[in-house]
Amino acid sequence: MRNDRTPAKPHVWKRIRNITLLILGIALVAFVGIRYYFPYGEGVKTGQLNFVVYKGFLFKTYEGKLIQSGFWSNASGGIQSNEFVFSIADPAVAKELMKVGGQRVELHYKEYLGALPWRGYSKYIVDEILSIKPADTPQTSPLFMP
Repeated sequence: MRNDRTPAKPHVWKRIRNITLLILGIALVAFVGIRYYFPYGEGVKTGQLNFVVYKGFLFKTYEGKLIQSGFWSNASGGIQSNEFVFSIADPAVAKELMKVGGQRVELHYKEYLGALPWRGYSKYIVDEILSIKPADTPQTSPLFMP
């Protein structure tokens, strides 16, 4: 005679555990893939190239900074220059940018939700140079003309 209050057999719990671990593993892979490997967005930034460097202890990466024209403020009453800090995955693009420091460049980039140490320190990864132009000469404002 079978008792209705008998515990479930051990193989049923093993199956439930294995299915749960499989679902958690798939969720972890999806989270890491979405956060670090699939671009969140992409765009174009234009400005004067400040620098491009090759640095790092364990993972050597190319890092750069672009100074965009105009000013904006994080706090009321303060002025801060608009800088775009980025990483470069392709060494050929980085070497080309190293040659044109101080010039006006237009760069295509991809934005990720997180940075990976072997890809660079920034979540913005420049993948293409769209244009390079000489830096603008300083111009006088029409408000201060003699």
